Formats: sequence, structure tokens, C-alpha cells
Amino acid sequence: MAQLINRELSWLAFNERVLQEAMDKDVPLAERMRYLGIYSNNMDEFYRVRVANLRRMIEFNKKSVDGYKGSTSELYNAVRKTVLKQLDNFEKAYEDVLIALQEKGIYQLDESNCSVEMKLALSSYFELDLKHAIFPIILEKKTPFPRLRDSGIYLAIKMSGGKTKKSKFALIQIPTEQPRIYTIKDKEKQYFILLDDIIRLHLREIFAIFDFENFEAFTFKFTRDAELDLDDDLSVSFIEKIQNSLKQRKKGKPVRFVYDDKMPKDLLDFLLAALNIQFGVNTIPGGKYHNFKDFMSFPTFGRKELRFKKQVSVAHPELENQRSLIEMIGKKDFMLHFPYQRFGYIVDLLREAAIDPYVSKIKINIYRVTANSQIMKALMAAIYNGKEVTVIFELQARFDEENNLYWSNRLKETGAKVFFGHQNLKVHSKLLQITRKKGSAEKMYTYVGTGNFNERTAKVYTDLALLTSDPAISREVKKVFRLLESNYNRGVFKELLVSPFDTRKKLLELIKNEISIAKKGNKAYIKIKLNNLTDAQVIEMLYEASQAGVKIQMIIRGICSLVPGVKKISENIEVISIVDRYLEHSRFMIFGNNGDPRYFISSADFMERNIDKRIEVGAPIYSKELQEELETIFSYQWRGNVKSRIISKTLKNKYRKTGEKRFHAQEELYNYYLKKSLTYEDLH
Repeated sequence: MAQLINRELSWLAFNERVLQEAMDKDVPLAERMRYLGIYSNNMDEFYRVRVANLRRMIEFNKKSVDGYKGSTSELYNAVRKTVLKQLDNFEKAYEDVLIALQEKGIYQLDESNCSVEMKLALSSYFELDLKHAIFPIILEKKTPFPRLRDSGIYLAIKMSGGKTKKSKFALIQIPTEQPRIYTIKDKEKQYFILLDDIIRLHLREIFAIFDFENFEAFTFKFTRDAELDLDDDLSVSFIEKIQNSLKQRKKGKPVRFVYDDKMPKDLLDFLLAALNIQFGVNTIPGGKYHNFKDFMSFPTFGRKELRFKKQVSVAHPELENQRSLIEMIGKKDFMLHFPYQRFGYIVDLLREAAIDPYVSKIKINIYRVTANSQIMKALMAAIYNGKEVTVIFELQARFDEENNLYWSNRLKETGAKVFFGHQNLKVHSKLLQITRKKGSAEKMYTYVGTGNFNERTAKVYTDLALLTSDPAISREVKKVFRLLESNYNRGVFKELLVSPFDTRKKLLELIKNEISIAKKGNKAYIKIKLNNLTDAQVIEMLYEASQAGVKIQMIIRGICSLVPGVKKISENIEVISIVDRYLEHSRFMIFGNNGDPRYFISSADFMERNIDKRIEVGAPIYSKELQEELETIFSYQWRGNVKSRIISKTLKNKYRKTGEKRFHAQEELYNYYLKKSLTYEDLH
């Protein structure tokens, strides 16, 4: 068995890189708060999915897991130990940001440090906007404990002292109708306070009918297993199974209980007993505040210096202000790199297709879209204009199932042909095809991408999109759509890499080819950029390539189970990770091929699920111009020495030093596209 790093521990190392951004004093303060929110949100999903899965493995007595020498229980303990260590750094990062904000005249208020004037202002807000959104629940052993939402955040209340000797407990869910963070300006200073603390200020008023002297509130949050349980009942439709499973998700088993470590023992014991949670197994002690995902929208107080310097997506020099994007794609291949370049071209392309009298068909597959999707609206316009629109929806896109159900129903009602991914085979490819028929001549315009058709995430996720009318690629994408519409009949693909049919075979062949070249004494190399690398067979082949002398450079944002730099095993493999302003999401590969390099972009990571258990599509890049652009992207990111971390077996996340002067890859790439656009304008 090849040397591997456990994927759970590797993922925690990735999330620590996010936390490093929150601790970085060169990052603007509101952005540091945002990174704390991202870290927290990531950790929520990690517990809901990966830790929940680990708990199931323990329950079913699975003794071991890939990349970890100990038992599954020991791995769970290692995960918990790592999380607690990171939590200390999280709390320190938060305190450091608060101190830095104070130096700029911005202060956090809580129930203990409000002036009389502030309390009056907050009381007015409480009465007018907050009071009627609060519905306390009295907790008693004789009454059923309320069902908690794992997306919610709660205050556990303890009332004590006064005439009544026995304490009383209660529960308040913090309202989601208002922003979690409330801001106040007072002369030269600015303040913010969390709803949690506004509620704390008014506990006596909320519970006025009780004769207690002391009212205390302690935050906690609760995480459930988010796995969808799709049974094999053939009498129930796939949509019904998804809908039923979404309801069941809200009743999933508890996998984490995070609480204020100042919570009194009697209150904590009561909650744990009511929720059937074992102390020390699923419990995580923390600070006063939880659900930091709300800090992803931390206010800027009108201060530009608290945010990253604004970067407006750059115009593609050849696509901007064109009469027809379809005509342009018919002449040559284009590649868009989001968010450096505008995602709006894709909406414009669909908008054009919707009114083009010669366009007969539009086909697209959807994994995640934004709630107010312009892409979906453009498709609806195409239907109204008489186009045949086919949409493949993936209903198992985790945490986007309800949104996809909503849009699938709307499009179906409008007249689209709607198909769904198979229960056991997610459709994760990113494809769009427009068919244009003029007389007897039919031509297809095809999009193959690495990211979702999502206008919101296209502003923060780096992704690549190939726009082509290449007949061979277009025919094969048409074949992919055909198999998605007709029960996944196996296809044969010469151009594309299509999971689960041939991606593994072709990928291994490409690596073997480099091994063969190296063994003949020729220069052999592989450059790979991915989100995750966990597939054991691919890793084994990369080790073999390293041992043959193939130089391998990889940029892996998240999980990396491969162990680089091990003598006689992987000494020719270097791996870095970039965590920065934009989320590195693009996936592409470059193989040396003995002086005639081969280039691919893909929707797939090198994970067993992506290679064997999903519909994924990778496309070759044939245009010399676009090949050069891929080389530039990789070289800029490999050269980067500001936000790059070295991936190693120790999972230490050490920043990479190259010996060169400061080179900030994402900033330099933005400047590269900006210069390219301006130069083209000057020349034309």
C-alpha cells in the first residue's frame, strides 16, 4: 500500500490554512473576520459530512481507514484533538482582530460594557425590531425537548436566585430575520454588537413574569449528520426520495455540540441529557460566540481599508462589445478565467441564443446555481422564444438540493425538458451546448468548464471555461448529454475524459506515457492543479512516475493524501497549496509528452468518487494561444511566494519561500489579465 496522508487530517490542515488568513496581519480586518466565518462554515460542513461518516464507521465496527495507522476511534480522537487546538488559534485570531479594530476606533459592545446611552439606543432597536422575533421555550424534564435546527444558534438561559430556590432553564433561538451584527455610530467612534448580546441585555424583560435575580445566557450550536438516506424503494420517485431525505436530514444524529465553556455544569448536563449527547465525545468547548459563518458578512463601517482593494472582473479583449458571441466562438476557441474575467459573458451567450432565430436547441447540466439565477432566467427566455431547452439537474448537490428542486420545477413548468442525475451517480460535469441550424447546416457551440453556472460564486471561485465549436469535442459533449438523457448508456470518447467511463484509464495512460519518456532518458514532466487528490491508484502511479524521474509539480488547494518529497518514493514530487482572496477551484493538467505537451481542463478532482462514481468531463485544449495561457496560469501560481504553503507529511502548513522577491500569484494574475485587455484595446 502506498504511503498516504489521511483525508480527514489533510482536510483539517486545509481549514487551518483558511485560519492562517484570519491570523495574517497583512489581510484587511473585515476580511480577517470573513475568513473566521469561512473557517467556521467549513467546519460545520466537515462535521455534518466527514465526521458523521467517521462516526458511522465506528458504529459499524470498521477497524481502519486509509492513510491512518490506528483505528477509526483513534482517528476520531485525533480529529477532535486537532479541532480543539485550532479552536485556541481561532479564539486568539478573533481577539487580535478586535484589538486591531479598536486601534481604528471600532469597538465591540456586549452586555457588560454598554453605556446608558447605548443601552437606550439598543432598547429602542429591541422593542421595534427584535422583541417580536424572540420566542423563548421553558425547558423542563417533564416536557419534550424542542427539535433543534443545526443551522441555528441558540442561547441556553439559566434563571436563578430570588424567592425561588430552584433554578429554571430556557431556550432562545437567535432570530435569523435580522443581521447577526448590529452597528452603532457615536461621534468619532463606531461600535458593533451581536444579537446574542442585545438579547442578553434584555433577558430580565423577556422573562419578566419570573421572580429571579440572575439571568444568564450561554451560546451553543448543534450539528447533525447531513447524509441523505436514499432507500431502494422502486415505487418512490427520485424526487420524492430527495424530498423525504431532506426532511430526515433535519432529524439526523448529533455529531457535534459546541458550547460556551463558561456554561454552568447543571445547565450543560441538562442539555446533553436532553439531546442524548455524550460529554467529551461529541462536545466541543469554545468561547462566548458561535456560528461565526455570520461573520462572512462582517460590516465595513464605511471604511474601504477594511476590505480587499476592489478588483472588477476584466473584460476579455476579444469578446467585449461583440455583436455576436456565437459568431466569435464559431471562428476560434476561447477560454475564460473567472473571477479575473467576467462570468457575464456566459449569461450574454445564453441571452443571445434565446433570441437567435437560427438556434434550435440549448442543453445544460446544472450542479449548483444561485437562488436568483440569471442563467435560469435566460433559459426560461429561450423556452418562451420557442427553443428546445434540455436541463440536467443534479438533485444530490449537497446543501443545494432544495434550490435545485425549485429551479427544476420552474423550468419544467415553463416547458423545458428536465432530467435528473442518477441516484448512485452524481452529475458533476459543467457543460453547455447550443445548436444552431441554418438551412441544412448544423453547428454546435460548446462550453466545458471546471466550475458551476453560478454568478455569485464566479466572483470568488477561480474557474476555467472552454468555449469552442470544435466539431470533435462538440460531438462528444452531445454524446454525454445523450447518455444523461437515456439511462447512462456507455459511450466511447476519443477527445474527452469522461467519468466514470474512461477518466481513470486515460489519466493512468497519460502518466505511464511520461514514465516511458523518462525511462528513455528524455525530459518528462507533469503539472497538475486540483482541489483534492486522494485516489490511491493515481497516487501510486504518480509515485512510480517520480521514481522513474518524471518531475511532478502540483497545486492542490484542499485534501492531498499523496506524501511528497519522500526519498526513493516521491522525491521528484512537489506540492503546494494556495489559499488567498479567491478560492482556487480550477482543475487542469499539463503533460510534457516528449516536447509536444498535452493540456486538459476538467470538472473532476483525483478522487475515487470523481473518477468512478460521478459524471465528470475533462476537455483537451488544442489552441496554442490557450495552451500558453494555461502555462502562464500555472507558472504564476508556482512562482507565488506570498500565499503558498508547502504540503508535506507533517501537515505544518509552512509558507513557501522561493528566494525571489515578493510575488503574489493572484494579484499578478489579475494584473496579467488587465494588461492583456488594455494592450488589445491599444492595438485595436
